Amino acid sequence: MSLLTVGINHHTAPVEVRERMVFSPEQIHDSLESVRSVKGIEEAALLSTCNRTELICWHNNPAVNDALPEWLSRYQHFDLRELLPHLYRHNDADAIRHTLRVACGLDSMVLGEPQILGQLKKAYQQAQENRSIGRHLNRLFQHSFATAKRIRTETEIGASAVSVAFAAVSLAKQIFGDLNKSTALLIGAGETIELAARHLHSQGIEKMIVANRTVERARSLAEHFNAEAIALPDLGNYLSKADIIISSTASPLPILGKGAVERALKQRKYRPMFMVDIAVPRDIEPEVNQLNDVYLYTVDDLQGVIDENIQSRKAAAEQAEELVQDEVDNFLSWLRSQDHVDTIRSFRNKSELLRDEVAAASKRLLIQGKSPEEAIDYLAHSLTNKLLHDPVTALNLAAREGREDLINAAHVLFDLPRIKKDKPK
Repeated sequence: MSLLTVGINHHTAPVEVRERMVFSPEQIHDSLESVRSVKGIEEAALLSTCNRTELICWHNNPAVNDALPEWLSRYQHFDLRELLPHLYRHNDADAIRHTLRVACGLDSMVLGEPQILGQLKKAYQQAQENRSIGRHLNRLFQHSFATAKRIRTETEIGASAVSVAFAAVSLAKQIFGDLNKSTALLIGAGETIELAARHLHSQGIEKMIVANRTVERARSLAEHFNAEAIALPDLGNYLSKADIIISSTASPLPILGKGAVERALKQRKYRPMFMVDIAVPRDIEPEVNQLNDVYLYTVDDLQGVIDENIQSRKAAAEQAEELVQDEVDNFLSWLRSQDHVDTIRSFRNKSELLRDEVAAASKRLLIQGKSPEEAIDYLAHSLTNKLLHDPVTALNLAAREGREDLINAAHVLFDLPRIKKDKPK
């Protein structure tokens, strides 16, 4: 039995590859059903965000190491030869370490960012809903959540507010200076857009407009920041009003094309527009970057801004890595214990059967008129003899055969005192 994680992330693949590998929410159920049809896979979970797509599996077949990348490429209609250079595979202890590092934000584009923990919890919930995880992955996810909590409690990994959204707003401020005379158009209403709205609001942005497929969701977010809410089809009427556009939706196709932005620029009399496309797949056509007076950035472009904001987290990250290793060791200990669960269960079941047998005999003595004292004495004497019979027989045999390993094991199992033997005179 083994753990295996297969995937791509922002370290191994550019945005052009990552956006083709993203699983939409509608794909999750079918994909989890499909991946479990791969021979040997017993449990599976899928984590898919703008910066990573990875499958976490518990399996009993070494061939899964090759079968899972093949399944991933086939399911997402991606040529395997093109995908393999971007793919990572982690087995057992490395897979545990990877999951814990992801949960703690140590593998994120923004070191220590907390958003990934929520995404990991969502992946866990989806796997539970689809009944695709069992004892092992359930324990791994719960352990990763506990590890993330421990690291945020014991280190300063989350002390400074850095995120992709924060980086986008920081870059906007570099371009426009004070934002108190600027208008921001936020496309989407998810967690990243909410973070961007909070950062913009804290910087004193003059006006915000939230556009979303569901107007009610846009309105729910907008009311927290005294912003205006609109539907996506109305974007064309508002685009020219926006100095800053930050987009992060789950749309499989671009929402803003070159033509729409060009028309907006004309209406603005070519006043510059700052655009950040955080979505994967991208919301804004790459050709928009060809237009003058447009500053278009993707999540990959934000890396430089992010790098400036993570220096304070490096020392904390080193401490966190040590804690992660401790928790990897703890999880491996749990896994090793699972190899002998059947032995422990068998020992307990046998002991309980002996207990029930002696208890029944003691009750019969009471029914026959014996005193409670006699029944208790019988129970204590008989239960002790029955429980000790097999171990004592095995120890006698071990002594005759010189099996010091079993004798030593008995001292450990039964917490026996060591008796010093007198040396022969």
